[in-house]
Amino acid sequence: MIQILMGVNKLNNTYTSPLASRYASREMQFLFSADKKFTTWRKLWVALAEAEQELGLDISDRQIAQLKEHIYDINYDVAEAREKEVRHDVMSHVYAYGVLCPDAKPIIHLGATSCYVGDNTDIIIMTEALSLVKKKLVNLINELSKFAKSYKDLPTLAFTHFQPAQPTTVGKRASLWLEDLLMDLEDVEYQLSKAKLLGCKGTTGTQASFLELFDGDHEKCRQLDKKIAEKMGFSSCFPVTGQTYPRKLDSQILNVLSSIAQSAYKFSNDIRLLQHMKQIEEPFEKHQIGSSAMAYKRNPMRCERIASLARYVIVDALNPAITAATQWFERTLDDSANKRISIPEAFLAVDSILNLYINVVDGLVVYPKVIYQQFMKEIPFMATENIMMNAVKKGGDRQELHEKIRVHSMEAGKTVKIEGRDNDLAERIANDPSFGLTLDEILNIMKPENFVGRAPEQVEEFLEECVNPILQANKDLIGVEVEINV
Repeated sequence: MIQILMGVNKLNNTYTSPLASRYASREMQFLFSADKKFTTWRKLWVALAEAEQELGLDISDRQIAQLKEHIYDINYDVAEAREKEVRHDVMSHVYAYGVLCPDAKPIIHLGATSCYVGDNTDIIIMTEALSLVKKKLVNLINELSKFAKSYKDLPTLAFTHFQPAQPTTVGKRASLWLEDLLMDLEDVEYQLSKAKLLGCKGTTGTQASFLELFDGDHEKCRQLDKKIAEKMGFSSCFPVTGQTYPRKLDSQILNVLSSIAQSAYKFSNDIRLLQHMKQIEEPFEKHQIGSSAMAYKRNPMRCERIASLARYVIVDALNPAITAATQWFERTLDDSANKRISIPEAFLAVDSILNLYINVVDGLVVYPKVIYQQFMKEIPFMATENIMMNAVKKGGDRQELHEKIRVHSMEAGKTVKIEGRDNDLAERIANDPSFGLTLDEILNIMKPENFVGRAPEQVEEFLEECVNPILQANKDLIGVEVEINV
């Protein structure tokens, strides 16, 4: 076995997350990359040094300039070698940074604990990742609103319990998907609106080390948090913490991601069912293979992938919830390994889901003739009340006509279910002189558009009053290219 593996490409003989190799965008992957993480650590060390200097500590301009000069040239080899010795990632990178910045070495990480860089960086990355999620949500809403508008008047059977129900329109159904996404966007924006850093709180959140550095000056400790937040692009820090920021934040953010996954899951299931009925199909490329055995198949594989990834995100959201619930007092470390996996993968999966959702909506294929054909198989039963009212206007007896419609409906149902023939209820009623209606009059009553209520108007009003203002407010985010790799 060892001899066989020796010849294998090193890139192919170790596990690689499919979220990176198959699904998530490069943009989202970068946010959770080592380069992003460790350059942010160094930016935080620069911000700390600048703030401490501004508040009177003996830190020189030369030391700060040296730190800034080496933000992006991460000497990973030095950090990795050091970590093997000291078994501490933050101190390994403090050491590696100091190798590049010998003048600044004495003041790197001055007064701080590991969570200063670790936790603040996590918040910064999650905030940027959530901003990217918002961008894709806005673009998805834009694409889906176009679809809803295009098909606002196209009647289709609605379903309750997946049984044919009072008709709606294709656009109205799309507005239901849109409504879910607007709720998700509202949650994303709320979460972004209250983003705040951990700041510099020390080992148990008391800022004791900084109070010592500033000779007991409490105001300088307060100013330190404010200055670091401003330098890192935030308006504030958590006012009180233990050693870490509240782990409840991770749970709140993943709940937002889970909500997006739920919305996408619902959409994907609806499209899968509609594709089964041949009413609407997701994009299917010229050379795409639906099945290795059944060459004729057009499987809804993109919607199936949405469902698959969404299920993962929904379950993954339990991780930070349990972590938040089980933290002991001011700090335990049973969060770390879990956070390294659960949070990045939730973002990468949601990024993948939104890419797929945008791609599917952009290429949805609607088959109006199939929709009409299936509509007309059911509409005679649904139109019986309207038919009866028209017959009464011509002098018929409502109670007598009601009984006759019940009998005709039962017979027509047998024709469809037992004999496998088309629904002939309209013909049966036309041939019954009690109704006094011709077949043309009955078919005119059964026009699909007569049964959709206010669906077209609801779509117009929803787009105009709810969707368009959001798109207008976020117009600078519209215009994103998504790529489906496989």
